Amino acid sequence: MPDKSVFDLLRSDEPLVVIEAPAGCGKTYQGAEFAHDIAPTLGKGRVLILTHTNAACDVFAQRTRGISSNAVEIRTIDALICQIASTYHKVLDLPPDPTVWAYTQNGFAELATRVSAFLQKNPIVPTALARRYPIIVCDEHQDASPEHHQIVMAIHEQGAKLRVFGDRMQSIYESNAKAAVNHRERWEALVASAAHDELDFPHRWANDAGGCSELGDWVLKARQTLLAKEKIDLTTGLPAAVKVIIAANTTQARGGYHVNWLQRKPLDDHLNGHDELFVLASSNDLVRSMRSFWNRRIPIWEGHTRGALHELLSDIQSIDGDAVRAGEALTKFMSTIAKGFSASTHGDTLKAEIKCGCAKPRRGSPGNIQSLAKMLLADPTHVGISNAISVIAQFIEDSAAGFADVKVDYKREFWEAQKLAQYEDASRGYAEITMRRSVLRPKPFLKTLSTVHKAKGLECSNTMIMECDRNSFGDTIYGRCKLYVALSRAKSSLAIIFPETNPSPLFKLP
Repeated sequence: MPDKSVFDLLRSDEPLVVIEAPAGCGKTYQGAEFAHDIAPTLGKGRVLILTHTNAACDVFAQRTRGISSNAVEIRTIDALICQIASTYHKVLDLPPDPTVWAYTQNGFAELATRVSAFLQKNPIVPTALARRYPIIVCDEHQDASPEHHQIVMAIHEQGAKLRVFGDRMQSIYESNAKAAVNHRERWEALVASAAHDELDFPHRWANDAGGCSELGDWVLKARQTLLAKEKIDLTTGLPAAVKVIIAANTTQARGGYHVNWLQRKPLDDHLNGHDELFVLASSNDLVRSMRSFWNRRIPIWEGHTRGALHELLSDIQSIDGDAVRAGEALTKFMSTIAKGFSASTHGDTLKAEIKCGCAKPRRGSPGNIQSLAKMLLADPTHVGISNAISVIAQFIEDSAAGFADVKVDYKREFWEAQKLAQYEDASRGYAEITMRRSVLRPKPFLKTLSTVHKAKGLECSNTMIMECDRNSFGDTIYGRCKLYVALSRAKSSLAIIFPETNPSPLFKLP
């Protein structure tokens, strides 16, 4: 059994072991069981489990219950980097709290670069880490940046044994063709340098676990097909759990979505026929269009990152007491997270009111916008902007003039922006909100819209992949990996939606 050979290899004396771990094939189980077995043998040393997301930390924490906290540590690779950077922050030319700096400056990549170079020049530090962590388990290592990998290898070179889990077909963070090729080559070089094995039993889809074993077998075959740069054949041999739907997208807008009534019906039937469903799309624009397509009945899974909120923070830092800039930052944020709030509907009026100092009394919609302008004139800081967003929230709830048609798509991001006013310093407030979100680890609704990227690492009984066209899933390493991640989310049923023209070249269609 492949599971048994992986089990034995993990517990061998090999200094470096790499396990290719396709989605749903028991990677977390193997890693956690290994930690259970090896931790009691390490004396004062600890098993260090490194993940790339806080959600993965949570899963490993559940799977390793019963092991003493003195015997195993579970953290993200960025958290480890921040710990090292905090200890040596003066040498690294960083503030005493590098975590806050990294969150506010979007500086985790820079932090990894500095720490990697520091460890290379000062081997005494990775030597100390290797003594503390004689066994390191790396989860989803295909997502590691070159600097992440160098940091782990620096500790390994000083004596720590590495147990690396990853799947080259789930590498979806390098969309550039050349960068994707380089990333694949780095993974293959790592495999070639290590003792290697592969998990190949689809545990996620086991019938006794609420899945569909035929679907699991099909997904693994599809993975091999994509890896071999061949087309997935949908003309024959499809399990009953896989459905192909053709629906012509008639909108001309980029990222938009609309189909006629006859072709819409199968989509509605599939959506309404399941209590639990992921609707996946390749881009944020298409996800928002899907939300409008289904009359905003289905919420968007916002994941663990807040792009618009981070952009708002960047804009806040350049306002410098200018109320006009504050108004522009507010408009930009709202237009990103909501429908019906844009420069033409609200922003231009807001700017005009700020420029004239709200000289004339207004009523109705202009009056409500003027009230926002007055807030920004009185306090052109993050506090004023955050409070203005809270007022907008009330306007929307009350269907106030000018705001009845404003519909928020990213509700958690909208809510978090309103919390910035509670902090004297915007950067620290953003960092604390972000860290609190990491601890709370929000989960998707039973029915949710999501990009493929934000669904990575999650699973759902049923999945519908929207608009499988050439633009969404092209014939590149990135396109093939993104498609595999999408296909492998469903446990019980999978619907793949194709346009009538320009379908993805990764399929052979009926």
